[in-house]
Amino acid sequence: MNVGDRIVLGGKGEPILTTIRAILVPKPLDEIRDPRDKFSTVQSVGAASGIKIAAPNLENALAGSSLYAIPDKESPETYVDMIKEEFERLIIHTDKDGVILKTDTLGALEAITESLRKAGTPIRIADVGDISKREVIEAEVVKGKNRLLGVVLGFNVKILPDAEEEARKRTVPIIIAEIIYDLLDKYSKWLEAERYADLKAELESHIRPGKIRVLPGLIFRRSKPAIFGVEVLAGRIGQKYPLINGDGKRIGEIMRIQDRGRDVSEATSGIQVAVSVDKAVIHRNVFEGDILYVAVPERSAKLLLTRLRDHISPEEVEVLRELTEIMRRVNPFWNV
Repeated sequence: MNVGDRIVLGGKGEPILTTIRAILVPKPLDEIRDPRDKFSTVQSVGAASGIKIAAPNLENALAGSSLYAIPDKESPETYVDMIKEEFERLIIHTDKDGVILKTDTLGALEAITESLRKAGTPIRIADVGDISKREVIEAEVVKGKNRLLGVVLGFNVKILPDAEEEARKRTVPIIIAEIIYDLLDKYSKWLEAERYADLKAELESHIRPGKIRVLPGLIFRRSKPAIFGVEVLAGRIGQKYPLINGDGKRIGEIMRIQDRGRDVSEATSGIQVAVSVDKAVIHRNVFEGDILYVAVPERSAKLLLTRLRDHISPEEVEVLRELTEIMRRVNPFWNV
């Protein structure tokens, strides 16, 4: 490579075509990353040399790009096309739903893109440069369709001020790191936390299964509402949970739960509490020693026994099976 050679390399937006004005090599016993000015100027350099190049229009050069010296009398178009092909292979811009990735170099972009693909994570944009407002807006578009993909990942890059403000306003998460493993690990942990939050919210939206026994000698009020002591044999009970007996007949809805005189929102297996139940009448539809069940709605029961089964306890599964047997006796169309 010689002073005066035309070179082409990757730049932000398009390849850069320029001419070498100076070639600098480290002085003996020094190395290229030494911050002090210890370079010698040479007219030409051979293979396996670490050098610095001075040339016009290199402000937007991209680290990791190939650099070609164009032989005399050859057209630069061939080499420009080679750089474009390299960028087209690495840089991604699509309309599909996926994460947004920004890195400082093409090498990092290639490595992280490959890791995300192996993990089955779709990518909407993968590009080199700092995180700007544009990436945040793109992530918000994805977030509207798939919240778990509406995120910006940044490796060794800065978050521009307008992007930071936009992300805060649109509640778009930005995950950054200076080590590739750390970035992937942070995204994985964020994904796990968000999925757990979604799962928890979905579980809380369903009435959970429960089985209780009416305790003898603990009848505090016979009706309007009936108040009596119960033991939770399996699962859980909660406020506004409907109850049925072993024959599938509706007893009423739990209005309040008290544990040692203190109101609680729910009670779980092994706990004895007092409950008030509207429409329950002692010695008419509720008797001491009765076994009662939470009347889990058909749709909730089906989901809890299928998609959410791994997230409920074995005893809750067993209570749902007992409930299913009861409901099928009184309702042949019960489809769980």
